[in-house]
Amino acid sequence: MSMTEWISGFMPSPNWLFLIVAGISLIESLAVVGLLVPGVILITAAASLAGHYDLAIFALLAAAFVGAVIGDGLSFAFGYYQRQRIPQLRPFRNHPEWLARGARFFHRYGVLSVLIGRFFGPVRPIIPLIAGMLHMRPTTFLWSNIGSALLWAPIYVLPGYLLGSTWQQLLDLPSSSRRWLVLLAILVVALAIVFSLLRSQLTRQGRGYRLLAGLARRHPRLRRLWLWLRTTRPEAELPLASLALALISLAALSGWTLWVLEQSGPLPMDRQLQALLGDLSLAPLVAVAEWMAKAGDTFGVLALTAPWAVWLAHRRAYAVLLHMAGALGGIALANTLFKQLAGRVRPDTPDYLIGSFSYPSAHVSTAVVLYGLTAAFVADRLPPRHRAPAYWLAILISVPMALSRLVIGVHWLSDLIGGALLGLLACALVRLSYHSFARHMPPPAPWKILSLASLALLVGRILWLPNA
Repeated sequence: MSMTEWISGFMPSPNWLFLIVAGISLIESLAVVGLLVPGVILITAAASLAGHYDLAIFALLAAAFVGAVIGDGLSFAFGYYQRQRIPQLRPFRNHPEWLARGARFFHRYGVLSVLIGRFFGPVRPIIPLIAGMLHMRPTTFLWSNIGSALLWAPIYVLPGYLLGSTWQQLLDLPSSSRRWLVLLAILVVALAIVFSLLRSQLTRQGRGYRLLAGLARRHPRLRRLWLWLRTTRPEAELPLASLALALISLAALSGWTLWVLEQSGPLPMDRQLQALLGDLSLAPLVAVAEWMAKAGDTFGVLALTAPWAVWLAHRRAYAVLLHMAGALGGIALANTLFKQLAGRVRPDTPDYLIGSFSYPSAHVSTAVVLYGLTAAFVADRLPPRHRAPAYWLAILISVPMALSRLVIGVHWLSDLIGGALLGLLACALVRLSYHSFARHMPPPAPWKILSLASLALLVGRILWLPNA
């Protein structure tokens, strides 16, 4: 029996999957129960099965939406009509901090707490209950409940559905690419474990925090780390911009990738744009596009980042250095995996790209990560009203980088969109991690000297090194 047949033997009937997804969505939204049930894992598994069976995606989204609305509605009604009894019930009597944490979240964000809370694990099943206990207007809650469920359903269902649509390709990956898949899986699991352990141990209630407190008293060299830990704020403001970007880009990337994989070839807009470019005289732009191709490959990225990495290491700004290095390494692995899964042929394949697939564009995703995160770290040091130019500059650099791939003819337009979405997702995840661990701003950089050094290395790379 093959592995595919063995796995298929454990799958439920497709007719039950719509009900299963609705049930998981409902249970995950119920007060208290949602804290105990691994809803994300269960709904991802169910959506993966639905993707494998190629069930109607809109019906599946509708099932998740209905279950989520009903679950939050039941929690709200329970809090609305049993307000006095709830603090005396056993789970809340033993864990009063659950209600306290939910109340703080509700008071901080008001009506938006229902929308935000559905995506924020620690308070997700508590917020509707708190809204009911504080007698939020039922009509206001209803619209917030519906709006949040409309966003929640695709964000949670589409990634699993995409996984189910491609899981057989994961099992049948060429041997040359399996090492990249294994390496990516190990990296993701290791980062998740380390992240969870650090988050639990380095809070003021954690054993690691108390151990380091004692060591810091006896060893002055540890005082700097101790001072960093003392500035950690478990109740810190939620990074809403990064969280929203992560959720939206994840859903958009999953949906877009599903659409691309369902096509037998390029999308209609890909062919139309290629025909338009073929009718234009682009000879003057091809040389510029070739330079940009070299600036965006592995050698080009190393040339751009090397001076900054040396300076960050010298100034011990390890949080920024490690997050940038992790982002660039992670996006390289993710591109390798996505390209193997999609197996999409390029419009034109020069010698140095033989064996490389088209979707998504690695140049675009890498550019979005490199320049997007750079803009975000620069913006951290600026007043809010002065942050927009940093992001606009990142966009002005990334867009020509993306368009150059069309001029050369090695990518379809849909490849660029997929690369941009993958890059945005990586940026959002890195910023969420940085928000959790970094409490001190990096020191001001001698940006003129470092920029000139990066530019000199990049020019040398373009003139003397071949395409990577």
